[in-house]
Amino acid sequence: MRRDLSGFINIYKEKGFTSHDVVNIVRNKLNKTKTGHTGTLDPDAEGVLPLCIGKATKLADYVSANIKEYRAEITLGITTTTEDIWGEVLERKEAELSDSDIIAAIKSFEGEYAQKPPMYSAVKVNGRKLYELAREGKEIERKTRLIHIYEIKDIEKTGDGRFVFSVLCSKGTYIRTLCSDIGKRLGCGGCMSSLTRTRSGSFYIEDSIKIDEFRRLAEAGDIEKIIISMDSVLQDYRKVTASENADKYIQNGNKISVGFLDSPAEEGEMLRVYDSHGRLAGIYKVTGEYAKPVTMLI
Repeated sequence: MRRDLSGFINIYKEKGFTSHDVVNIVRNKLNKTKTGHTGTLDPDAEGVLPLCIGKATKLADYVSANIKEYRAEITLGITTTTEDIWGEVLERKEAELSDSDIIAAIKSFEGEYAQKPPMYSAVKVNGRKLYELAREGKEIERKTRLIHIYEIKDIEKTGDGRFVFSVLCSKGTYIRTLCSDIGKRLGCGGCMSSLTRTRSGSFYIEDSIKIDEFRRLAEAGDIEKIIISMDSVLQDYRKVTASENADKYIQNGNKISVGFLDSPAEEGEMLRVYDSHGRLAGIYKVTGEYAKPVTMLI
């Protein structure tokens, strides 16, 4: 295994594991190589959990800024403390509604949506995570955050008061809260009863591997077969190559003249910069006559 192993691994997190559990398993199998994830999945949720390895940990914010897709189930008529089926039940109410009314209410959340983060979440208020306060029996006022539901589709009935649907949404969307808000809009309450993340940015569930498969590959010394390169997930940033004259500035983490780049650049443009040897140097931002490093990868 290379000492400078860097890139991404598309892990399928199974139920029962925390996201931190998965990070620890991978880090230990990779000889303590620095490892992180790009967005938490609750222990009872499953699906895509992209992991950053080595230098790629610097790119977590770039990956997590992308859109997410989920397959979720809502159970109507039940309201809980955690907004999912695993929380303490606060209220039960008959959901005497037509299927068409329920489907219309689910679809009505498409578009921009001011969502209030749940108390059982990792959002920090005054330096403390909300779930820590919730476990102490405290509830505090939370500011709503504008998120975007790009599409809700493939809505299917799975039982009395239970429906599954697919959601394509922006970063920071809580599907538990979406289910709770759907229940409120219908007047009967509701909670999330299952969740699978099927996409996180450029990482898709059909390309993910489970922990047992990861362990097998790591023990066989074949881990590089599943490492996804850093530049492959940075395609939103235009690739430019710097001349040899810029190499010493790149190596020292300094700004470089835009005249050293192989193509013109616009003011404010974010670029994926490579040195003259073809190595990914980092993400740079054009300011005036210079490209200044934002995230260095060399």
